[in-house]
Amino acid sequence: MRRVYKVADFAFSVALAGDRDPDRYLKSFAPFKAEGCPKEEELFEFAEDGSLPEESDMTFLEEDRNDMGHTRLYRVPTGYRVELRYQEAGLPHIVEADAAFGHVRALLRWDDRYVATALTSMLRIVFAQAVLVHDAVSLHASVVTNGGQAFLFMGKSGTGKSTHSRMWLENVPGTELLNDDNPIVRIVEGQAVVYGSPWSGKTPCYKNEVLPLKASVRLSQAPHNVIKKLPALQSYASLMPACSCMRWDRKSTDALHSTVEKVITRVRGWHLECLPDKEAAMTSFRAVFP
Repeated sequence: MRRVYKVADFAFSVALAGDRDPDRYLKSFAPFKAEGCPKEEELFEFAEDGSLPEESDMTFLEEDRNDMGHTRLYRVPTGYRVELRYQEAGLPHIVEADAAFGHVRALLRWDDRYVATALTSMLRIVFAQAVLVHDAVSLHASVVTNGGQAFLFMGKSGTGKSTHSRMWLENVPGTELLNDDNPIVRIVEGQAVVYGSPWSGKTPCYKNEVLPLKASVRLSQAPHNVIKKLPALQSYASLMPACSCMRWDRKSTDALHSTVEKVITRVRGWHLECLPDKEAAMTSFRAVFP
């Protein structure tokens, strides 16, 4: 069965074998369902392929362990191959894509009780790569909104992005959470905007909304609350680590650099040294809110 979804105004299709309905396994995608889209206008098409063969000509590129599980990336003659295990035991789920991540095949292990989580993660990986050449980037960040504008909080894992967003929600009237883990930033008609997405980490916040991006704030833990504006070069360095990109692909990497440069010329970057408290939220709010 085939379904179409639209995230950050990019349409893509997901087709599972037989009568398996993608909607059943992609609960967080419900706000992003679309009526349909001509195939030539889709960002990518994702199709289950139970006959996906073992590749004999694979070059190992990198591996990672994160909230998506254990992933291993390979280069294959037709593009890229990602193996994903949500748990170490068992066979991997496999996704194989062309170099542009426009045509994607997947081998799903339906006996794995985490198959829905694996499918969601596969789509996150594919989407993040496919959007790069369209002035868009998927970010590891938390985003709140206030006064019709969005504010992006970034930092190393465990820094307190979600905590800082919660401090805004609790102490700054009119604040709402847009996404708590994986928002999408795009340049649209010359403006930097941020979208909610179906990927929001441990916080179920799946909003199909878009707002202008007013500020990006990199957090670091400290025994005090101090915020400062960043010059352009430091804003660039602040934003890059949060961006999702397979650095092995030159075209994607070049596109990412171009998009980040466009974002930092339109959006003020900040660095907040902070405690996980109310005063930290008020410090950043007073600085970045117009």
